[in-house]
Amino acid sequence: MADNRSNADTGIPIIDLSADPASGSFDRLVQQFHNAYSRLGFGMVVNHGIDPALTKALFDASEAFHALPVTEKLKHALDSNHRGYIPINTSTDVNSTLANVSKPNQSESFMVMREDTADSTPVKSGAYLAGPNQWPGIAGFKSAVDAYIQSITPVAEKLLHIASLAIGVGKNELQQLFNPPTLWLRLLHYPPCPPSSPKDLFGSAPHTDFGALTLLSQDEVGGLQVLTPDKQWIDVPTIPGALVVNVGDMLQQLSNGILKSTPHRVINHSGKERYSCVFFYDPYVEKTIEPLPACIAANPPRRFEPLHFGDFLRGELSAAYNQHKSQ
Repeated sequence: MADNRSNADTGIPIIDLSADPASGSFDRLVQQFHNAYSRLGFGMVVNHGIDPALTKALFDASEAFHALPVTEKLKHALDSNHRGYIPINTSTDVNSTLANVSKPNQSESFMVMREDTADSTPVKSGAYLAGPNQWPGIAGFKSAVDAYIQSITPVAEKLLHIASLAIGVGKNELQQLFNPPTLWLRLLHYPPCPPSSPKDLFGSAPHTDFGALTLLSQDEVGGLQVLTPDKQWIDVPTIPGALVVNVGDMLQQLSNGILKSTPHRVINHSGKERYSCVFFYDPYVEKTIEPLPACIAANPPRRFEPLHFGDFLRGELSAAYNQHKSQ
């Protein structure tokens, strides 16, 4: 059933996904989702059904990749379809309106997206970012990534269904924008930053996510912070097995602002290596994103103009990543 608790230290809601869809507890879950994401925009999701062994295998694969020499990692450098290795000091949140960001993020990552074969519709149609993934020659790496994506995608689909109920729209009305979904899995490594580091040096600078739903699995090191409605930065707790879930810009726009895309950042002053695995569940790149009619009626007036998701992505990626600046 829905868990109405919040973390005592941070006030971040804990959302229990075990509620039976045919029960009253599911109605309470939908209401709790609305409360959490119309206010703070972040929650800790538990009882999501992902086997902890799959998460451990994914983190093991990520650590194995990041332990490689840089020369080996660069053999899989980020390509034009946004798949592969993103070295430290090559991504800067220049579009951030939340801080004066001039220094690149102090993180490195490996990016996997939806695997598109040569005969798939997105590739044949020339859809932006459509293509195959890059796979390093690490034993078990691909199988660990594939298994995790197969396990977490239904969780994202369930959360999207709950979101549709929370904002008063039909499941198909929202889901059709995700056919097929744009899927991203980012395996992140944050080296420790000394406490004496400049205040504008971040593991990840203050930003909002540009997609729809973000599902984060993090280690016990911590460092993720969320900006509250009263403009205070608070730490996101580390709860074993929990997913940190937040709403991105596209779901905020589709809901006409009912659901909040909340600023967050990472500062790793722990003295330890930090690892996180972030799954993004976003609309198809060829879809037009605009407030859904029911959300305009519930939250007038219309707050956002239509945008083409692929064009929006192109602008975001070319602004933030050195590897896309020439595209």
